[in-house]
Amino acid sequence: MVKFTSSLPIVIMLAAAAGLAVSQPASAAQSREHGDSLLIHRVQQEKDMNLPRRGLSMAQVEKTWGAPQRRLSPRGGDSKKHPQINRWEYSNFIVYFEHSHVIHSVLNTPAGNNTNPADVN
Repeated sequence: MVKFTSSLPIVIMLAAAAGLAVSQPASAAQSREHGDSLLIHRVQQEKDMNLPRRGLSMAQVEKTWGAPQRRLSPRGGDSKKHPQINRWEYSNFIVYFEHSHVIHSVLNTPAGNNTNPADVN
C-alpha cells in the first residue's frame, strides 16, 4: 500500500480527472495554433514538390536532381541501433539517407531548425 505524506498529489489527480486543470494562457494557445498552421502549410508545399522519395539510392537521387550543393558530415553509425545518416543539401530541400537510401526529404525553409544545417555539423 502506498502512503502519501502529503495530500497534494491526490488533489492534483482529482482535479485533473474532474477536468479542472489550468488552461493555457491565450498567447500560448495562439502561438501553438500559428505553429500548427505553419507546419500544415509546409507539409502541403512538400506534397506539391518533386522531392526524392523514400527508398531511392544516392545514385538515383544524384542522377535525377544532380550533385548536391553540400554533402553534410554523416551522423551515427556507431551501432546497428544508430545507423549512419547522411544529409545532402540542395537549394530548396535536404535529403536524409540511412546508409545509402533516402529516408526523408524536407524543404529547406525557415520553419523548423533546418535553415542552416551546417550549423549543426
